[in-house]
Amino acid sequence: MVQKHTLSFAPGTVALVGSGEYLPVMNETDTYLLSTLGGAQQTHITLLPTASGLEPGRPEYWNSLGFEHFKQLGVEDIRLSSIIDHTGSNDPEQVALLQGANFYYFSGGNPRHILESLRATPAWELIAAAYRRGAILAGCSAGAMALGSVLISPRDVYANQAPHWLPGLGIVPEIAVFPHFDRMHGNEIWASGFKRILASLPDGHRGLGIDEDTALVRMAVETEGSPASWKVMGRRTVTLFEKDGSEQIFHVGETVSSL
Repeated sequence: MVQKHTLSFAPGTVALVGSGEYLPVMNETDTYLLSTLGGAQQTHITLLPTASGLEPGRPEYWNSLGFEHFKQLGVEDIRLSSIIDHTGSNDPEQVALLQGANFYYFSGGNPRHILESLRATPAWELIAAAYRRGAILAGCSAGAMALGSVLISPRDVYANQAPHWLPGLGIVPEIAVFPHFDRMHGNEIWASGFKRILASLPDGHRGLGIDEDTALVRMAVETEGSPASWKVMGRRTVTLFEKDGSEQIFHVGETVSSL
């Protein structure tokens, strides 16, 4: 049984991105995120290529791409972290890059590596505390998966292995995120096992399929008697799945209020 690793009520904005981090297709989404902080000049962002830590050269690639992207959007304080493993998450110099930031962006790679790198470290403790105070958390692909309450490795699915759920970082409670959803769902091997994957979700959990070049952004946090409000941005759709396979599809501009 998967234990829930969730944070208590947190006011920060959250962006779950199916793909396209740091590319022009995300300009509108990221401009909106910057506006919630008072604009680019008020933004202090740390880029976290953690998910790609096992891929030589990729952390540098994501940092370079992210730096140019946010620079073009007018952000001046862009911090390039080297938190790519558990050692980096405990490195005082790297943790110092997180201090005072109000926007943390996790790019793509291996979602399991994010968990192994961050769990029970000073880096994650600082990020989580900043989030509770209102900092933005954005995750693309593997980064989005890690922000859910549970995740499953796509590699296990393609290998036709039995579903094995791992506890995520718990930013979005009782949700499993499936990025690149339009491309993955079009794959015959993935599609044939997807219902089995959904049925194996821990009790109370649902699946969230986010298409490529698409983001689901929390516009307002949950208050007593009122659920959180999420909006679809980008190019394609977001699909919310129940364990029984039933689904709701949301298009760009539409609001999801049932998460």
